[in-house]
Amino acid sequence: MPALALWTPEDGLLGALAPLGLALAAGTALVVDLDPLGPHYPGSTSLADLATEGPRRADLSPSRRGVAVLRNGGVAPGEAGEVVAALLAGWERVVLRLPPRPAPAPGPVPVVSVRLLIPGGLFPQDRRPAVYQATRAAMRLPGSGVRLPLPGTGTVAALLAGRRPAAGDRWVRAWRRVWEAPWGR
Repeated sequence: MPALALWTPEDGLLGALAPLGLALAAGTALVVDLDPLGPHYPGSTSLADLATEGPRRADLSPSRRGVAVLRNGGVAPGEAGEVVAALLAGWERVVLRLPPRPAPAPGPVPVVSVRLLIPGGLFPQDRRPAVYQATRAAMRLPGSGVRLPLPGTGTVAALLAGRRPAAGDRWVRAWRRVWEAPWGR
């Protein structure tokens, strides 16, 4: 049951795309949005629906290879705890998308911070390992972790349209290292 929770405090667009990149890098995975104010990812079912109606057997494990995305639908994480636990138990890989505020408390799933590499000290950084999204500014990593290359415009456009980027996309490929890192496990 490898699962990772992604916390992206600085950038809403990166916060919406990062879970998709991590899931695509896994091959087969489920993205679960735990942010009641999160993006309206495409799909006919939401976490709020599953919390209200209960999950079907088909929801609890992958029916085919690929990425499934479960948008939030306006439910607080505490109200969907049993459903999330069932999804974690049934799927081989799960990416939990956390809200940007407040900072997440430690829990049963390792939390991975996804931070922008920007100069000027506008956003406080700690020294814990993180995923760092490169920007046009040339910077060293402020701590240990994984540096992601700049995503191509085709990558961003595909993800925003609910499509898979081109095969072999380097930004998606870079996310594979995130699955391999220990992240407190």
